[in-house]
Amino acid sequence: MYNFDFVKPSSVADAVKALGDDEAQPLGGGQTLIPTLKQRLASPSTLVSLSGIAEMKGIRKEGNSLVIGGGTTHAAVAAGAGAYPALAHLASMIGDPAVRNRGTIGGSLANNDPSACYPAAALGSGATIVTNAREIAADDYFQGMFTTALEPGEIITAVKFPIPEKASYQKFVQPASRFALVGVFLAKYGHEVRVAVTGASEEGVFRWSDAEEALHKDFRTDALMDLKVPADGMIGDLHGTKEYRAHLVGVMTKRAIAAA
Repeated sequence: MYNFDFVKPSSVADAVKALGDDEAQPLGGGQTLIPTLKQRLASPSTLVSLSGIAEMKGIRKEGNSLVIGGGTTHAAVAAGAGAYPALAHLASMIGDPAVRNRGTIGGSLANNDPSACYPAAALGSGATIVTNAREIAADDYFQGMFTTALEPGEIITAVKFPIPEKASYQKFVQPASRFALVGVFLAKYGHEVRVAVTGASEEGVFRWSDAEEALHKDFRTDALMDLKVPADGMIGDLHGTKEYRAHLVGVMTKRAIAAA
């Protein structure tokens, strides 16, 4: 590690002010940032901890949406998102107990790791990302691997999840990291079906539009019988080839349909 300043504001306004320094970086649960610092892949002069901001924590229902504070931990989502069972199930599968009790939903979405679970939930639910400055639709928020629509100094204060009629998250776990080798989040809203895939693409989380169109007409696993995801653009590494991940997308989507 190296020397840096550490500040822990108690309000969003104070956090935004602290992040006005060009070399400052926000710290959520630290489950991604701290390893990055240890590897010297980032070297901010100041870390601005968001863990002391009470207004960024908690879960509440507003109409037919579940609103989750950006500083809410995975463990809290797993325990408190009962109004959206598929989301609670997803949170319960993240990492191990230590990760779930430190990591936050806002930190996960801000980082947009290509194998993280929450990006699939947000995109698959058509969620709205709420920041200190604006609201961003999930379809506009995710812009590629580790890339989002967030501007420098912008903080995720909450996420609004419309509650679907049916939903399921199916995750093929990479056993060492507990990340998704491939994860599929499926949600049905009336006649609209959304299918979001994480862990598979070199471009990060994406919607499988062909599957959505097929399931809009016929919400059964048989609707995907002739559909395949192209292997081009999939992640290929020691854990799985491009072709293997492309195949898993279909397998996990069918499991999600059956579970929903």
